[in-house]
Amino acid sequence: MREAKEPKKTVQAQASEDAMVVDTMGGRVHARWDETAQATPHGQIVFFAEFLATAGVFDRWVQGCPLHYSSPNASRPRDVLGTLMLGILAGSKRYAHIAGVRGDAVAAKALGLRGMVSEDSVRRALAAMPPEGSEPWMRGALMSSVREALDRPRVLDMDATIKPLYGRQEGAEIGYNPHKPGRPSHVLHTFWVGNLHLVLDAVLSSGKQHTSGHAKAAMARLLDELGDKVLALVRGDCGYGNEDIIDVCEQRGLRYLLRLRKTANVKRLIERLFRREGWTNATEASQGWQAIEDELRLSGWSKARRVVVLRRRIKNDIAPRRKRRGHNGNNEQLVLALPRDEVQDSAQVWEYTVLATNAMHDIAAIGQLYRDRCDCENGFDELKNQWGWGGFTTQDMHRSQVTARTVALVYKWWSWYMRAANPQARREALTSRPLLLAAVGRTASRGNQTTLYLTPMHAEVGLIKSMIGNVHAAIQHVKAAAEQLPKLDRWRVLLAYICQRIVGHIAMPTPPPTPPAPG
Repeated sequence: MREAKEPKKTVQAQASEDAMVVDTMGGRVHARWDETAQATPHGQIVFFAEFLATAGVFDRWVQGCPLHYSSPNASRPRDVLGTLMLGILAGSKRYAHIAGVRGDAVAAKALGLRGMVSEDSVRRALAAMPPEGSEPWMRGALMSSVREALDRPRVLDMDATIKPLYGRQEGAEIGYNPHKPGRPSHVLHTFWVGNLHLVLDAVLSSGKQHTSGHAKAAMARLLDELGDKVLALVRGDCGYGNEDIIDVCEQRGLRYLLRLRKTANVKRLIERLFRREGWTNATEASQGWQAIEDELRLSGWSKARRVVVLRRRIKNDIAPRRKRRGHNGNNEQLVLALPRDEVQDSAQVWEYTVLATNAMHDIAAIGQLYRDRCDCENGFDELKNQWGWGGFTTQDMHRSQVTARTVALVYKWWSWYMRAANPQARREALTSRPLLLAAVGRTASRGNQTTLYLTPMHAEVGLIKSMIGNVHAAIQHVKAAAEQLPKLDRWRVLLAYICQRIVGHIAMPTPPPTPPAPG
């Protein structure tokens, strides 16, 4: 006897099953799933997509991609790179986080994608890129995104960023790791444009290759790629104050300002200069620092070089810690060596910094130049903790290197976008992405026209509209120039406009009128 078949469910029956009655603390809500509607939590991606389309940088990046598939069913390079870029913009720090943007059909259409791909497709695509092709491709994209902004002498900052690892990845070695000692790590030697907060290049190395000698070749190659672009100064912390980095600068006639490690010879120099006359006065402008200059030739140096010693008195209460043996003579106890009140006023504690430089500036200006480097540390922290430099790790170093440079590239595009929106000051991703990316967007199509209705979730709606108006004014400026000169480099014109806005050469435009409400 045949079994009776179940009747097909009608649309109304299916809809009734999808509907749910939810009793919330604010009352009863009727919830219904709608998987056919096109919506996005990143509704303002359309404005950023217009910014990229006007400049043409995303299209050139996709065209230069060395990824080639022979199968007709494989994902397009544009779909892979677009998915990775949107995942980075959305705050992903792992490849698995890309699954959160896979169903975003609105963003895919805005970026010209056929659809979002899975995180596994992104990983496989990066593995299919040959290293000999991906290396010049990513370095060229990073350089072209900032070259036109180097119209005036800039400061080149160098730093090593430690990336802790938690698996058995290639190059995972135990090296210098101040925050998590004993943890295997990778090292990112980063070359940074001071004041602009833009990355020129980032080179991934194993955990033990954190010294300046492992960054010398990348630094020399970068300086050669800059060509006729003039650098005002090369600046680095104590990890780069060595003969190899100084030699690269002196061979090219570059000014440098590098901090020295407090080795035995450096400490002897500090002791010798302590009682010397001629220290500059500690003023409010110098933040309490005094300075004096001398010459020093360390072991391994080919010649003596100019050094500037900075010192500042620590005026806060000091409670040094020392060890004291117990009564039995074996156990040691940690105690605080608190000074007596009668000698506390006479005690002086100083902190020192020794800088090697060939810059012919006043010694007071030298101290301020190095203190300005503190602003770069904020950028490195932002890239590591807000843009995913601490994640996107694979078993091989090749894909980790490509992704690290991709994060730096997307960070630079977003930074230029934010400077076009807000020329007065820059904003970190922690505040800029909720401001100019997050908005609920719903599309409605009628005929050949698609309308995107945006609902900002941010409290500063007026500020958002004003900043989008600034971006629209920059885009219109580029389009007006391109109508007269079709072969014009739009990216160069856009960067010139943004840089002029930053220094206040162009007046602020008025925001566009508010679009009508849906319905």
